[in-house]
Amino acid sequence: KNMILSLEGQERVLTRKENALLKLLYENRNQLLPRDIALKSVWGNDDYFIGRSMDVFIAKLRKYLKDAPSIYLTQVHG
Repeated sequence: KNMILSLEGQERVLTRKENALLKLLYENRNQLLPRDIALKSVWGNDDYFIGRSMDVFIAKLRKYLKDAPSIYLTQVHG
């Protein structure tokens, strides 16, 4: 609700896109989430340039969550 990620006693304020993407990933945890579904859900579009933007947001989320060994984002190619 407040777009704050709290982990290991540290808090980080997330952007709206980071928050929406993390929420979507959490809601689909332990499942494959097709790239186009994530893009359309968060950005409303699934073109190439928006997809590259999502890659940056996922890299940021991985960085934020790196100290939580039980949380990881896996990419499946193909």
